[in-house]
Amino acid sequence: MEVSVMKCCLSLCVLVVVLGVSGVEKVDGAGECGNVPVNRMAWRMAPCAAASQDPQAQVSARCCSEVQKIGQSPSCLCAVMLSDTAKMAGVKPEVAITIPKRCNLADRPVGYKCGDYTLP
Repeated sequence: MEVSVMKCCLSLCVLVVVLGVSGVEKVDGAGECGNVPVNRMAWRMAPCAAASQDPQAQVSARCCSEVQKIGQSPSCLCAVMLSDTAKMAGVKPEVAITIPKRCNLADRPVGYKCGDYTLP
């Protein structure tokens, strides 16, 4: 148990460092998440760290809330889950893609193609 807590904390620390470094980049136009860079938007997914690495981990209410907000734009949600920031934090795309379903979100983008993955 202590090892998984340490892994989660380490993943969050890596995410914070990466986001701090990537936060200095200039935004020239709207992207998948509007005027907010994908790497900055990935910070909002920090409550989902454990759930994005382990398909058996419980998904917190805070994580589900953020997924629901970001999921209003499926292209943004997809970009965040597949971002370099998420990869550096240890996010497993094949697990992260299941979070909207695990949150029981009725308005989730079912069948949306996200890279090599399809939202269940």
